[in-house]
Amino acid sequence: MSELLFHLDPSLPDSLQRQLREQIARAILNGHLPLEQALPSSRKLARDLNVARNTVMLAYEQLLDDGYLIARERSGYFVNPEILKGHAEKPVRLNDIEADRLPWEELLTMHPSRQKTINKPNDWPNYDYPFLYGQIDPELFPTQRWRECSRDSMSVPAIRSWAVDHLNNDDPMLIEQIHQRLLPRRGVWAKPEEILVTVGAQQALWITCMLMLKAGRRFGMENPGYVDVYNTARTFTDDILLLPVDEQGMRLDADIASCELVYATPSHQSPTTVTMPLERRRQLLDMAEIHNFLIIEDDYESETNYLDTPTPALKSLDRHKRVIYVGSLSKTLAPGLRLGYMVGHPTLIREARALRRLMLRHPPTNNQRAVALFLDRGYHDALLRQMHQAYHRRWQLMRDALAHHMPHAALPSTYGGSCFWIKGPEGLDCQKLRRLAAEQSILIECGDIHFFDSPRREYFRLGFSAIADDRIEEGIARLAALIPYATSSA
Repeated sequence: MSELLFHLDPSLPDSLQRQLREQIARAILNGHLPLEQALPSSRKLARDLNVARNTVMLAYEQLLDDGYLIARERSGYFVNPEILKGHAEKPVRLNDIEADRLPWEELLTMHPSRQKTINKPNDWPNYDYPFLYGQIDPELFPTQRWRECSRDSMSVPAIRSWAVDHLNNDDPMLIEQIHQRLLPRRGVWAKPEEILVTVGAQQALWITCMLMLKAGRRFGMENPGYVDVYNTARTFTDDILLLPVDEQGMRLDADIASCELVYATPSHQSPTTVTMPLERRRQLLDMAEIHNFLIIEDDYESETNYLDTPTPALKSLDRHKRVIYVGSLSKTLAPGLRLGYMVGHPTLIREARALRRLMLRHPPTNNQRAVALFLDRGYHDALLRQMHQAYHRRWQLMRDALAHHMPHAALPSTYGGSCFWIKGPEGLDCQKLRRLAAEQSILIECGDIHFFDSPRREYFRLGFSAIADDRIEEGIARLAALIPYATSSA
């Protein structure tokens, strides 16, 4: 503890005793010293800091007198819990030069925290009606099977396989499972050298943008669209072409020809969930070939199609390797697992692998092995069937409840996904509706953050992946009753 927290500088005008006293006091007030653990003995701390024992003893006695410490017989000095309640008799005098005085806003080259992004309460399971998108239902998680795969990934042979330094390589077993089991479900036939494992789809998107974008290069994406992709692209270029969305997904305006890279979510457009038909997909691929641009296909929710067979991935129609395919296990297994993958031309994957190495080398190989076992044993396939049944049922319950309680709301004609994109009445303030709903233990997501040209406050999103069947109808009824209170009169 002493080596980490305290550093005394003889060159400063303050005495070593005073420096130590102030550093200990500051550590106490900042919560860095545990209440139940004794401070180092004066002899040990003096030896660690290379100072006289009397220096430490005097500092301790001052802190004891000031109420920062309490002494316990035969146990030593402990933090006084009362001091954390604001009962200090004397304020701590900080050094004349403080870190907070540094011009951090000028030193930083970017400010990602200023970007508008999706936020969700950490305590969402405590709400009665969590209509949140992207969360999983704990009741659907295959706990026993995941424990089995996690346990087997810790066997001696498995540990010898994943514990060594893999440099920038992935678990070959996981690559094999992605190659032979996941991608063929989407009609994608790729070679192992065309696959890279990533820390979720988010890292795949970041790597692709970092490799492909720079100032002067135009990036095209859907509007409304996925806000994290917009924020990522803005990190590398200010030239972003916003492409409108209709009932068939992203519209292929003539301006798309000026792009170097285009982002699309054909299977279920984010956030509207509409599906791009085959004819438009082929048209997009033809335009990419004619005008020489690349496409990122984010196939984030491909398996949830309830009234028809899933449409093949855009990548499966790609004859010229212009599509960079991004997949993830966040929507099926668990978002907290943070495991995704990207598929592209070997040259792109080679550079993406080298770039990933500079960031984190590779995702943890023990997690990769557990996922590989989960896929190999068919547990993921079984989970998909179970989730498909549960989500289909909830999708029908949501559709019926919305038709009954919000008949005037505009809903896209969709037949898949795990959420509903809703346009409320004119004058609706989705932020006000969200606040009113939270007071009634209802969680919704505002849609205005997904529009990048001008705010559209009448849109909101209702997810159903994490809410129980028997709460859907009542939750929609309660939410519908709040809409008039969040809508201004014309």
